[in-house]
Amino acid sequence: MEPDFSKYVLEGDNSVYADASGLVVPVVTRAGLEAGGTGQSAGATRISGVSVQHTPATRLWFGKVSNEPGYRSVTHHHGEAETGGYVLSGRARIYFGEKFEDYVDMAEGDWVFVPPFMPHIECNLSRSRPLTWMTARTPENIVVNLPDVADTELRDWLSR
Repeated sequence: MEPDFSKYVLEGDNSVYADASGLVVPVVTRAGLEAGGTGQSAGATRISGVSVQHTPATRLWFGKVSNEPGYRSVTHHHGEAETGGYVLSGRARIYFGEKFEDYVDMAEGDWVFVPPFMPHIECNLSRSRPLTWMTARTPENIVVNLPDVADTELRDWLSR
């Protein structure tokens, strides 16, 4: 049964989100049809479920980031974007701070907030299991890759 869209009234003007028929409705991205044309760092696969690439969203990027076993990202930040992450599966580490000498570890079910412009390195602590994050950014998935640091410079990385 098709929904009856004439029954609801929207507060405010959100006509910018209208579809081709002029209706403002939820937009679903079906599994397997996520957009891959988004900011990337080597070794991380980012796909977007909600973004400017394929929905009417203008101030939100929400996607899934997958990291292979033993993965660590290059040094990067996300520009002006605030980043929220959720560890869907696996164990993660984020290096940050002066010379990346500080880190936080996370497990399945943990949430993290990474402030704008914060250089960091994302890592999969497991050498045998993939790591999957759900990630949201505003205004968009900005990825600014920076000069990398050697594995030997990351405290506790080689001995994990």
